[in-house]
Amino acid sequence: MICANQRLSALDRELSGVYAAALEKAENQHSSVLRAEQRGWIKGRDDCWKADDRSECVAREYQQRIAELQARYQLVPSKGPFRFACDGNPANEVIVTFFETEPSTLIAERGDRVSLMYLQPSASGSKYQGRNEMFWEHQGQATIVWGHDAPDMQCVRVR
Repeated sequence: MICANQRLSALDRELSGVYAAALEKAENQHSSVLRAEQRGWIKGRDDCWKADDRSECVAREYQQRIAELQARYQLVPSKGPFRFACDGNPANEVIVTFFETEPSTLIAERGDRVSLMYLQPSASGSKYQGRNEMFWEHQGQATIVWGHDAPDMQCVRVR
């Protein structure tokens, strides 16, 4: 399907280049992890055979993987890091870096945990969603959810 579709073939070539650049930047001990993650991603991409629109599913998987590698390995321009103090406690801090990927991404850090999030449609402000985390910035304030079923944290940017 990928070879027969111009758009998917182009995404496959783009991912190949981005993956090679990420491998180059990965330190030796991390390159084996990156290779294993790539094998896992391929298995996930191949699950698109179950989707109603297989071609769109595969394209979305490629776009997200390209953006993930570009952000995690800092292969594209970024803005930040920006610090946010949450719930009135400066020690309760989330550090956010935005990356110029397509789709737009951010990497948020809280303590020793890191989350990659993708830009989501939003009526106002900028909303990013990760696996179990959410960052929504609107008019200088941020609402952050960190973990499955975790309460909303109200955060302000620290200058």
